[in-house]
Amino acid sequence: MGIRIYNTLTQRKEPFEPVNPGRVGMYVCGPTVYKPSHIGHAVGPIIFDTVKRWLTHQGYAVTWVVNITDVDDKLIVEAKAQGCPVDELAERVTKNYLVALDQLGVRGIDHMPKASEHIAEIIDMCQRLIAKNAAYVSHGDVYFDVSSCRDYLKLSHRKVDDQQAGTRQLAGGEKRNPGDFALWKAAKPDEPPEVQFDSPWGKGRPGWHIECSAMSSKYLGQPFDIHGGGEDLIFPHHDNEIAQSEVCFDRPFAKYWMHNGLTRFNTKKVSKSDPEMAKLMQQLVLSHLLTKYPAELLRFVVLSTHYRRPIEFSDEEIAAKKKGLDSFYRLFERIERVTGSDPYAGGATLDNLFAPVTVRVETFQKLIAEHAARFAEAMDDDFNTGGAIGVLFEIVPAINRFLDEQQLEAGGNVELKPVAAAAVQSLRSMTGLLGLFEKRPPAETSMADTMVDSLMDVLIRVRAEARKAKQYTLSDMVRDQLGSLGIVLEDRPGGTIWRRS
Repeated sequence: MGIRIYNTLTQRKEPFEPVNPGRVGMYVCGPTVYKPSHIGHAVGPIIFDTVKRWLTHQGYAVTWVVNITDVDDKLIVEAKAQGCPVDELAERVTKNYLVALDQLGVRGIDHMPKASEHIAEIIDMCQRLIAKNAAYVSHGDVYFDVSSCRDYLKLSHRKVDDQQAGTRQLAGGEKRNPGDFALWKAAKPDEPPEVQFDSPWGKGRPGWHIECSAMSSKYLGQPFDIHGGGEDLIFPHHDNEIAQSEVCFDRPFAKYWMHNGLTRFNTKKVSKSDPEMAKLMQQLVLSHLLTKYPAELLRFVVLSTHYRRPIEFSDEEIAAKKKGLDSFYRLFERIERVTGSDPYAGGATLDNLFAPVTVRVETFQKLIAEHAARFAEAMDDDFNTGGAIGVLFEIVPAINRFLDEQQLEAGGNVELKPVAAAAVQSLRSMTGLLGLFEKRPPAETSMADTMVDSLMDVLIRVRAEARKAKQYTLSDMVRDQLGSLGIVLEDRPGGTIWRRS
């Protein structure tokens, strides 16, 4: 059937047919870098990084652009509060953001243009719109005339009468229409020089919406294939991008519009003015979260939900997702113990493995292949990562059953160990398309951990001796007491292992 995408513009799923066959241009709105980025700023990049991975896997050459808004009123206010230049603040926040994205496995961005470095392109668009009488100058400001776009607000499907002006009113009400928005803002006397750029209308800086239009058209042309962002950007930002771009260049702007759901934080209700809000937001800053949780776990949390749905973010939700993630880690540990192969080192998958031809092996290979097909169906269906991960959860017990049935942990059917190892590589070929399990997770060892390992070895030996002597009350007591401490013992043919529940 091929890839289908839910298009916000048409409000339905559509077959994916790129503007230029075999090539995909994708633009996603990036952050305004005035304060440390929080988890919500990472959701879009994680999602669209996965979208690029899947499109690339399906044979497309993808160019992905994410902008940086480093010229904005919020930056001016924050820089003044911190007593530093605007460009210094923007550079510092941007650097921390990029470090966080790299830790989260977001490495597919091809261009990350800054608004401050594309003033010429922004001015050119403004001039084009003025020449078409679609924009006008008033006291050094340049405004877009919304009446010049006959299908204005076609993305949000709002009525023009409902639109609220997103900029300050001019003295004497000199806008042509109440909803006209700023393309260029005249500089104020108290604004720092680093945000005052020369223009035909005097010193000033670009409006928010025109930045994305200018940068996307420069790097991807117009029309391009996919424009993404959070659903909170549909109105007014994306509506305004469409209007100014399509009027300026007389052709469609973007073919498919993808909007991810917002992040919902499971915290007590606190107003923005409450001092507690600052504390809550600090807990959600990416740099803080990445010291508290593994980056792979945070990525897993985001991808466990379909991108158009809200993402529930709380300690409880993360703990629940960690249990799911741990089931994969336990399988990889078991495969390494049983087969002696490193699951993270790569190797043959079931598709290209020469294995003994037996009914059991053929049945197992067919089962994994069926799951792989269902994984692909989920990803082709509007990049349903939540459904795809659901399929992966079914593969884990299937591989564990194969290990048990073939008694591989007890030394039986040794010739089938490569089959089990290849099954895990087939699994990892799918998880890699989600940016998961690409490398071995960092070991969290310490002197305390080493002591725990040694003590657990002693307790396991004591329990084994008790069972050997038929002292089942003692052996059960060891198991139950450890269970009350959150430690699970698993008796396997090759011996007893332990893990934290």
